[in-house]
Amino acid sequence: MPRRMTRRQLAFTLIELLVVIAIIAILIALLVPAVQKVREAAARTQCTNNLKQMALGTHNYHDTYKKLPAACLRNSGPGNTLNILSAILPYLEQNAIYNYGTAAGQGANFWDNAVPAGTSPSNTIRSVVMVPYQCPADYTLTNGYPSNQINSWGGSSYAGNFLLFGNAGVAGTAGGTSRMAPYKLANIPDGSSNTVMYTERLATCTGPNRGNLWAWPGGDWNPNDWGVTIGNQPWGGNWNQPPQFAPIGSACDNTRPSTSHSAVCITALGDGSVRNVDSSVTQPTWLNAIDPATGTPLGTDW
Repeated sequence: MPRRMTRRQLAFTLIELLVVIAIIAILIALLVPAVQKVREAAARTQCTNNLKQMALGTHNYHDTYKKLPAACLRNSGPGNTLNILSAILPYLEQNAIYNYGTAAGQGANFWDNAVPAGTSPSNTIRSVVMVPYQCPADYTLTNGYPSNQINSWGGSSYAGNFLLFGNAGVAGTAGGTSRMAPYKLANIPDGSSNTVMYTERLATCTGPNRGNLWAWPGGDWNPNDWGVTIGNQPWGGNWNQPPQFAPIGSACDNTRPSTSHSAVCITALGDGSVRNVDSSVTQPTWLNAIDPATGTPLGTDW
């Protein structure tokens, strides 16, 4: 008799089993949001670091050449049709890719130059995945490519401020128009600490062929083809509107900054600092932040 009682006591009843399952389910429900928050925090940290390195790389470029990189540079020598992100590669420890891109002579396009077999699907610079230009939270990237450019063009989660890097247009020596930076860091009218240098822009936005492509300089700079920049005032659209915040979905506007984060758009300023722009930022404040020469203090919502 005692032996039978012992066997009964060692067994789980159905109610006990259901209680254990319920406890496990509750623990999972509590842990999942916590894990998601940790992942989001890690993605923000990496995104902040990427933009910080881009800003510092641009400062190093400025120290070397005594000017800011151009939004689009169409010259007749090596490195023809460079954009901002291409120009600062050596200052992000990406010398090899930069050297491949600038090795060819007159008339060569940076993105068409060859890289060693196996480096990219096309064996050219255009399909190289450039991790320093990608935010881990950018849900529009697939293995480093915009969702509409798989294995074709490497994507970027960031864009430069056209009003800082390219508002001055001059005839390019290789055809088209070069878009040169109108200021140096020391003579930005509103000050470098009050001017946006880089901000977030999703790798894929509205339209079948549009994408934020790190090596593409912007073609003829028409409204549908701006390259890796925001604030493209000469071509209209919503260039002066604040960033779009996640979730964005099909309403993504490629004429504005856009972020994969729900409450902040991470932004690098001209002095090399990085800040979180809140979703409450107003249009006048954002316009004052991207325009280097408004002469107007930034609003209290900055």
